Amino acid sequence: MTPTPTATLVARDWAEIQERMLVPLYEAVYDRLEVGPGDRLLGLDCGSGLALLLAAGRGAAATGVEADPARRALARERLLEVVPAPPDGSRPYDVLLAFSPSAAALDAALPAVRRGGAVVLADWGPAERCTVPAVLGAGPAPRDLDAAVERAGLAPDGSGRVFCPFGYADVDSAVRGLLSAGLYESASDPAQVEKELTEALHPYERADGAVWLPNIFRYVIARVR
Repeated sequence: MTPTPTATLVARDWAEIQERMLVPLYEAVYDRLEVGPGDRLLGLDCGSGLALLLAAGRGAAATGVEADPARRALARERLLEVVPAPPDGSRPYDVLLAFSPSAAALDAALPAVRRGGAVVLADWGPAERCTVPAVLGAGPAPRDLDAAVERAGLAPDGSGRVFCPFGYADVDSAVRGLLSAGLYESASDPAQVEKELTEALHPYERADGAVWLPNIFRYVIARVR
């Protein structure tokens, strides 16, 4: 499937503006798991592949799963191995990054992880320490990560919190970046959504025009039994 021009633009906004906001989360998880040479990592919903690049930079062999053709194309431009659906079979992967997957997506990816392999889930932290959900008009409620681990039949193996500020050069960049996350894809009036989001960002605009949105993310680590 060839991505539409609009889908390609949105994917580029994700790759060029938004994706880097989660680097502190990726790095904290990789440090915690000591990801390095010899590790095989599978990134679920990997977008344009920045998390994979960081893992590869530590010497790991990283593969991504991304259903969106435009984001998958950008990841492949970075010379990454990215497939449209989770591989099945012999559980070759040591780590599964599945930060905010649906239950069905997580179930589909788990057979690709070896017994004892790590599964990482993550989502927004406490509401009082996250500004982005408020800007988005509450947005989706944070998932109960511990319940997701239990439902999937995984063994809990620790958790942590990471400071992930979302910083943008200006309001326009902030709007483009946040919209690229796909939270408003079903909106009937995109222009109205953009207007409301612009207004919601003004309280977080600094004197130099930059936008600063501090957030805490929580992650959990579990093991395949």
